[in-house]
Amino acid sequence: MGRNQTKTDGDWLTVRVAGITDETNLVRTYELVHPSGDMLPAFTAGAHTNVLLPSGLIRQYSLFNDAAETHRYCIAVQRENNGRGGSIEMHEKIRVGDCLQISATNNHFPLSGAAGRYLLNAGGIGITPIMSMISQLHREQADWALHYCTRTKEGTAFRRSLNEPPYSGSVALHHDGGDPENGLALHDLLVDVGEATLVYCCGPTGLMNAVRAAGKHLPLGTLHFEDFAADPDLILAEENTDFVVEIAGSGQVLNVPSDRTILDVLIENGIEVPHMCAEGLCGTCLVDVVEGVPEHRDFVLDDDEKAAGDTIAGCCSRAKSERLKLDI
Repeated sequence: MGRNQTKTDGDWLTVRVAGITDETNLVRTYELVHPSGDMLPAFTAGAHTNVLLPSGLIRQYSLFNDAAETHRYCIAVQRENNGRGGSIEMHEKIRVGDCLQISATNNHFPLSGAAGRYLLNAGGIGITPIMSMISQLHREQADWALHYCTRTKEGTAFRRSLNEPPYSGSVALHHDGGDPENGLALHDLLVDVGEATLVYCCGPTGLMNAVRAAGKHLPLGTLHFEDFAADPDLILAEENTDFVVEIAGSGQVLNVPSDRTILDVLIENGIEVPHMCAEGLCGTCLVDVVEGVPEHRDFVLDDDEKAAGDTIAGCCSRAKSERLKLDI
């Protein structure tokens, strides 16, 4: 009580690592606080932050703690030995007491307050934004259920919390031993979803695609997803075609070849566009579309926003029309 709201220093905020816990042999959690004990900026369930690592790498992590908490952000990092190096640096280099730079939180996976029931699905480290959601849903006494899919019991992050009150009665854990055939029967789960139910899913690409397939009969806006990794073959696919972008402010016309992204071309021509992940995951590079029809390949915009066609993620999405006019 009485503490001042923290303000960001430019685009980044300094936080101190107050605690580190091994959830599993691969998943480690980090409690981040303000170095002076001030409150951190408010966030909402499903939000993420970008962490600037000492090496210069930037990685995006969802906050898993209750959004009602104002004194800390909690993130979970799964070590990926064959990844791009960010998770290994977090696990091997970051210690309690270290200070890190993080971005302001953003939320492209918000929890709607309009549902009569919430059906949550998580796979692996995709449980992190879902944990924040169930904290809020429990506080609001909402009707919710969680299905959490992992390979093994031992590899299940937050297993103890989920197996105990107050969450245990609303949580089902599924361990497939590495064989998806032994996992959650998604068709049976989604076949009779009521009109008042919203479905949220975060996890590996296989789970996301399976939920999309099993829920393809559901009304538009029922399914909500957050992806942790983009498919580079989708961003620069062989079937890509050339198109042009027109800059509304200057009238400049630029060609976007099949092997380059809109963001690539803009930067190469001296047009500054904020960006971070370059994978269609963070939404930093979103720009408004004045004319033309986007071909959306991002994981940020929801179905309604994609259907509107007035915004595009320049790092990954392309054009169905021959020309896009961008409000830059």
